[in-house]
Amino acid sequence: MNDDVWLVVPLYNEAEVIGDVVAQARETFPNVVCVDDGSRDGGAAAAAAAGAVVVQHPVNLGQGAALQTGFEYALTRPDMKWVVTFDADGQHQTSDVLAMLEKARAEDLAVVFGSRFLDDRTDAGLLKKLVLRMAVGYTNLTTHTRLTDAHNGLRLISREVVEQLEITQNRMAHASELVQQIGALDIRYAESPVHILYTDYSKAKGQSLWNAVNILAELILR
Repeated sequence: MNDDVWLVVPLYNEAEVIGDVVAQARETFPNVVCVDDGSRDGGAAAAAAAGAVVVQHPVNLGQGAALQTGFEYALTRPDMKWVVTFDADGQHQTSDVLAMLEKARAEDLAVVFGSRFLDDRTDAGLLKKLVLRMAVGYTNLTTHTRLTDAHNGLRLISREVVEQLEITQNRMAHASELVQQIGALDIRYAESPVHILYTDYSKAKGQSLWNAVNILAELILR
């Protein structure tokens, strides 16, 4: 029942949806750790009530810092073989995680990156796609990797790789830092198509065109 997989969920002011996100995820992946990154609502309590382990930052540090804390917690679990980075706002699908896990096992991969650009299920909007493509191009150029969607938050990472990661970029630039660190390792990785479900809620929480512009700006200025 996927007991060797831990979902790492950065959590910041998502009380409205996090209970349902955790409950639905745990139907397939029972092990979920939510890193409450200084939230000011009841999200941590809602996540715990839905069955997640909750680790808390006393102040908001950013998504990169929350992922690093989640990685460190998952590494304390001796049965953990895989970590999945999973968003708190309901835009990721556990069916995609299952496909990524199957691909990793079948092809002996250490990392599988989710990509919303490998099929036509995700409606990101033309301008957002353009900005994200620019960000991918910059990331590929500076990390010597070849990805189609470097800033997708859905990733499957083996324990051996998690042990070697150290995220220092606390905000959105952490995604490129992860790619850079993974690209520097002598491992096998690939991409898998995923469906990112953009809702009015997720757009309001930061999945807008402006957020994509911020990602590109952080990449260039970091």
